[in-house]
Amino acid sequence: MTVHSDWGDWLPRAVADAEPDGLAVWYLGCNGFVVKAADGTTLFVDPYFGLGHPPRTTRMIPVPMDPADVEAADAVLATHEHSDHVDGPSQAPILANTGATYYAPDASIDRVVEEEWTDRWAVDADRFVEVGEGDRLEVGSLTVHVEPAHDPLATHPVSYAIEHETGTFFHGGDTRFDESVLSPIGNRREIDLAALAFGAVGMMHDKRTWELTRTDWYCDGAEVIDAAGALQVDRLLPTHWDMWKGLTTDPTALYDHARSFEYPADLEIAEIGDRVDV
Repeated sequence: MTVHSDWGDWLPRAVADAEPDGLAVWYLGCNGFVVKAADGTTLFVDPYFGLGHPPRTTRMIPVPMDPADVEAADAVLATHEHSDHVDGPSQAPILANTGATYYAPDASIDRVVEEEWTDRWAVDADRFVEVGEGDRLEVGSLTVHVEPAHDPLATHPVSYAIEHETGTFFHGGDTRFDESVLSPIGNRREIDLAALAFGAVGMMHDKRTWELTRTDWYCDGAEVIDAAGALQVDRLLPTHWDMWKGLTTDPTALYDHARSFEYPADLEIAEIGDRVDV
């Protein structure tokens, strides 16, 4: 598959031209982000520019960039092996163009091997680095802590706490709420902004039988606020609510529920293409 951007190249150019005072993130829709620090260090986390697999998964938002237009990146991070988090056409061109390193847990690396990224996109095998909970990565001015995640649908999911001297951005992948998993992260990290997957329960085609089946992939409203509370986050940025037909929902519905709890202190609503400063 060749990625076609609905927006031309303005978004990768905007990221390239940006000079954040500290740490900035751009929401790519689904669960994808670009993270850029004041010194220019740039990470991509779970970028996905595919259309899904209609009619089972049907993309409901624009494709905001062509990965071939990305000219600078230091690393690409994957949280787990699902196709909207590990996708060759979305991610391998970034590696090929920039020399970035790909960091991912074992099941995600297995998917890379199965899809023959090294042959199809001419990316050297030594650019793929397996990570697990407890690992610490130094990428430019950023320190990336590999943390656990609770996603019962994934084989070995992880989350990432991305630290800069001015603040910490947490990307939870598709984690669900689990006090025993998330509270220890919140106790050891001061998280300024957390991206957590939030969506509706809908009827989706089962990938084996193709029968419409009740599908519950992401945190609901109560779960995502509980997850933010366990992480003790200042600002919650809900993700994934915009992506799949049948699972979309309204993130502004979280305002009333969130304000009755200590955490999150604020709710950050970002649409695809928006920049948020950490």
